[in-house]
Amino acid sequence: MTMKTTPVTAADVSASVISVPPLARNSDLSLNAAENAKVAQHLVAGGVTTLLYGGNAVLYHVSVGEFPSLLEMLTSISPAGALMIPSVGPSYGLMQDHARILKNFQFPTAMVLPQKEITTSDGIATGVRRFVESYGKPAVLYIKHDAYIDVAAVRKLADDGLLSFIKYAVVRDHWAQDDYLRKLVDAVGADLIVSGIGEQPAVPHLRTFGLGGFTSGCVCIAPKLSMDVLRALRSGDYATADRIRETFRPLEDLRNSINPIRVLHAAVALAGIAKTGPILPLLSDVDETHVPAIRDAAVNLLAAEKAARR
Repeated sequence: MTMKTTPVTAADVSASVISVPPLARNSDLSLNAAENAKVAQHLVAGGVTTLLYGGNAVLYHVSVGEFPSLLEMLTSISPAGALMIPSVGPSYGLMQDHARILKNFQFPTAMVLPQKEITTSDGIATGVRRFVESYGKPAVLYIKHDAYIDVAAVRKLADDGLLSFIKYAVVRDHWAQDDYLRKLVDAVGADLIVSGIGEQPAVPHLRTFGLGGFTSGCVCIAPKLSMDVLRALRSGDYATADRIRETFRPLEDLRNSINPIRVLHAAVALAGIAKTGPILPLLSDVDETHVPAIRDAAVNLLAAEKAARR
């Protein structure tokens, strides 16, 4: 299979929901290429063509020694023409180690995982810049915390052509009220920024701020429904987008109340899409008491997906 290797454009960002899949592993924590391929094929069958491996794949805790094998696997399981995006960091040293390894592959971009502690805005900007210089290709900037990086620093990175796009995932009580996001949009343009927290904030983020697209974890279970949300938003049919995104709410509520990464990892397996296996430490699998509710939500979401495809 041949993945997309050309530079990422605004058209690429807006063409597909940006899926953020979990990473399937064997019982010994080694990578399971066959099961990861099942997730990728399920996504493509629902119309999704962008796969971003980051937090849900627990790349925060992947060793440098495993990183080449991970990149080889992502290359091998890529659906034809798909945009496959690995992640690097979150520490500066890991970013540089990852850059040296990435240069041996053809991924058109990589996301820099966010790190809140022991950082400054100028330090983050310098780290991203030096990663891009080492890698030789633009990066995805992941903004997960309020005022994580100064708007002026983001604008400088964008003006210098160092960013493929920005994944914006700052949680708000009211999604449409976000001064930081408004300043970012004014500084770099809405097309460069995607909503980074799934279907629930996607409607206000795209409707109010005109963002270029959105990322999703639950898209791994219901890719067509998630793409339907994106298409409705693109056409200005916000009522339809709101109606469809309610289908995702039961599983998203469980992710929010327990843990987004751990619940998605379990949900993909409980829905029968792929055997995701054990989650990588320093995380742990969901408690058995949560499994019935996650299974019900995942199975119901997959049933809605199958009905939509029919």
